[in-house]
Amino acid sequence: MRTAAVAVATVVAASLAACGGAPPPQAAVSDQAQYNPQPYENLRDGGTLTVGVREIPAQLNAFHGDTSGWSENLWPWNNPVLVTYAVDGTPEFNPDYLTDVRQDVVDGNARVTYTINPKAHFNDGTPLDWTTFDGTWKAVRGDDPAFFVGVVAGFNRITSITRGVDDRQAVVSFQGGYAGWQGQFRKVLHPKATASAQAFNTSYVQNMRPEWGAGPYVAKTYDEQHGTVTFERNPQWWGKPGKLDTVVYEQLESSASINAFRNGQISYTNAGTKDRLAQVQGMEGIDLRRGKAAQTGVISLNAKSPVLAELGVRKAVLEGIDRKQLAEIEGQGLGFTEPPSGSLGSIPSQPSYQDNLAGLLTFDTQQAARDLDAAGWAAGPDGMRAKAGTPLKFTLVVVGDDAVAKARSLALVAMLKAIGVQLDIRNVASSEFSKVINGREYDMFVWSQDQPDPFGMNYLCDLYCTTGSSNLSGTGSPELDAKLKAVQSVSDPVQQAAQGNAVEKEALAQYGLLTTTTLPVLYAVKHGLANVGALPFTVPLPETIGYEK
Repeated sequence: MRTAAVAVATVVAASLAACGGAPPPQAAVSDQAQYNPQPYENLRDGGTLTVGVREIPAQLNAFHGDTSGWSENLWPWNNPVLVTYAVDGTPEFNPDYLTDVRQDVVDGNARVTYTINPKAHFNDGTPLDWTTFDGTWKAVRGDDPAFFVGVVAGFNRITSITRGVDDRQAVVSFQGGYAGWQGQFRKVLHPKATASAQAFNTSYVQNMRPEWGAGPYVAKTYDEQHGTVTFERNPQWWGKPGKLDTVVYEQLESSASINAFRNGQISYTNAGTKDRLAQVQGMEGIDLRRGKAAQTGVISLNAKSPVLAELGVRKAVLEGIDRKQLAEIEGQGLGFTEPPSGSLGSIPSQPSYQDNLAGLLTFDTQQAARDLDAAGWAAGPDGMRAKAGTPLKFTLVVVGDDAVAKARSLALVAMLKAIGVQLDIRNVASSEFSKVINGREYDMFVWSQDQPDPFGMNYLCDLYCTTGSSNLSGTGSPELDAKLKAVQSVSDPVQQAAQGNAVEKEALAQYGLLTTTTLPVLYAVKHGLANVGALPFTVPLPETIGYEK
């Protein structure tokens, strides 16, 4: 779930009606959402899509704990996409893989029956059948530490997967209810990738595994040295062929990506800062597309760092941060602002959203000073604090050369100096994003939490549990873990939201992180490129991306 990227958004080619169960929480989308929606028939055959990304990751298994948003962006071009989401957040099942999906309740337990398209198979000829679901579940459910898994939400609620009427039907049984069942198997793994922990952990390292993929495109090259990955049409694909000849992902620093777009080298780029917008405004043959992203900014404090181990110190540090000023930096020159968010379980446009920081934390430098005094960090003549001769200082790691990130970092330095805390900045290349995160090589880190679907309450444990893959602060307790896990078993979305919000308040009271804001995003896109923009929850269906006729 941790990411610094916004996924390409596409229009869904077709959907199946899901039967049974309570309706999912729906996300309202900004009226300004722009992505040039076009049906498949309006796209011409041919062309190249070139995407600039901040990192070409080494670990390419999207289920693995070492992945980031960059891995998630690459995954759908080479692998099955079973579930996607409409613009309003409604789940839609891809008929190229699933011909029917039904949910019922047996003895109080949710049961979902997936009927699989008989044509569906992996590129090496292996059928996509009920054993695919079974193998994926057993690898990623989180009960075997040898499998280094990222998100386990939902998979850890499954009690069994059995064969249905034939091999092309998987019957998935959950323990109790489960509100997020419609988004559970968005992606699956080839059986060889789940055969052992070694295969799961290492098979996708610097290898896209094209033979284990399935879909309209297939990985052609992976070049870590030059930072590129390419895809081409898949001759094994049984559905509508992809419209593009080639898809290229290229690793570029922030400053390089805007220049690459101006020179026509990449197909779209983030224009969501004052400086970047100024560099693309007035260009011919491009569109500026604005929309909402299901992303929330986060400032994490590493509680494993000695200076931040004490809760009172973390609370004081977060009290010294002015989130409104950070939001102004993010939105400067773009003509929009948004108040700070108070949750990672929902985005503000969802009915389940609640400001769970309210009453826990406010920007208050005087209270921060009192908290630091109470923790024994005394202010010296210059206002900077120390305890037993040790200065109160730690390091913020900044990834890449983004101008907004630099401005935000300098603002954080000034804010914390005002309460007597010395914040040092260490800048690293964008390509080191995963290394910094996975190695916990930071005291403070600023990142974005990308909510993968409208069922964000199901992922609270991944964000806040002591074993959560996206718990970058390292805070929590076994007692809190139990409460977070219990949220997943609530089948009614309204009740789940109420319970999830209450538990998230407890998690935020650990003062390991501070949510900032969920800002609209802005892309500069080559004119005529269809079904690309910034839309929440929408998972790319690669065959729907291309250029208008």
